[in-house]
Amino acid sequence: MGAAGRTGACGVRPTVRQDIREPLPEGLGQAIRETAGDIAALVRGVPDTTVPVPGSEWTLGEAAAHLALANELMADLAAGRERPYGDGTPQSLAAANEQSLATYGERRADPLAAVITEQADAFLAAVARAAADPTARDTPLVTPLGPLTRPVLASYLLTHMLGHGYDLARAVKRPHMIDPDRVGLCMPFMLSVMPRVADAAATAGLTARYTVRLRGGTAFGVTLADGTVRVTAEPQERPDCTILIEPVAFLLVALGRRSPWPAMARGQIVAWGRKPWLAPRFPNLFTAP
Repeated sequence: MGAAGRTGACGVRPTVRQDIREPLPEGLGQAIRETAGDIAALVRGVPDTTVPVPGSEWTLGEAAAHLALANELMADLAAGRERPYGDGTPQSLAAANEQSLATYGERRADPLAAVITEQADAFLAAVARAAADPTARDTPLVTPLGPLTRPVLASYLLTHMLGHGYDLARAVKRPHMIDPDRVGLCMPFMLSVMPRVADAAATAGLTARYTVRLRGGTAFGVTLADGTVRVTAEPQERPDCTILIEPVAFLLVALGRRSPWPAMARGQIVAWGRKPWLAPRFPNLFTAP
């Protein structure tokens, strides 16, 4: 497995550099490139891509094709091209995924592995080109999950690849490529998207203040009141519930790949505070992005 940029304590929020030589947070471009390479290594040479992906309705070939198409979509978005793709709701995104797969017939392992890495490189090249324009770097782009700047879109790309890379690793029974450093680089996207993917039914009538701490890494706050969800990049000063969670477990639970209960049983998630019973509710307040 490749390793994401080792630039400090695991999961620490990366430093953003504003000059054109560093258009992304430190380590993020390398993590995107290496994660695409890790996924390609899983897929390349698989003789039968009709094997099922555990916990999914897709085969390995369909999941790899989705990643190839998604990386191409992200590269186009980074280049400033408009690509309508659902309206951000889980239902519309699922429908857009199925439509794109229906019109894209490639299911062979090696060609898909090549597209996954090529489009990750195309994304990074588009970000680098945009960095030459002082106003482009932080200009929000229209994406399937709302307006995002290129750095946050890059964090989205990494998050998306890690989720499906985990699925593909399970399909071929090999180790996945998620590690605490890469999870730390996913956090700008995760924090930006959480209010958008909050479950209205689950949050209705709930008033609560959470602090979530990734073990060895960053911490953030979530406030729920009157049906609204506010997420801050800093922990709450007086939270009702503090959740401490292993970074890899956090990402897998957040992406719907793992139930929180086994992670709690293994001590990967612990909670305390005035209302620790709020902890088990937290993952169900959001739908997986």
